[in-house]
Amino acid sequence: MKRLVPALLAALLMSGGAYAQSINVGPGGVSVDTRSPRERAIDREIREERRDRYDRRREREWRRASSRRDCRTVTTERETRRGVVRRTTRVCD
Repeated sequence: MKRLVPALLAALLMSGGAYAQSINVGPGGVSVDTRSPRERAIDREIREERRDRYDRRREREWRRASSRRDCRTVTTERETRRGVVRRTTRVCD
């Protein structure tokens, strides 16, 4: 029993550090993320809020442009060395 308690305590301390780390392997190499899962969740929520704000602004601009009756869609084609590039833009006069 005297040996079991320190072993359990050591195991708990060793596994606690591994819980707060994340190892990422990607094109930039290997990186270690030392943030806690809570901090990563907060960062994810912040990114989602920014994305939602961008989507709302884009939708608002689309509605404003589509409410006008004098808008048209212009498609331009340009030939490059790699092929034909098409660009479609909405022009409101």
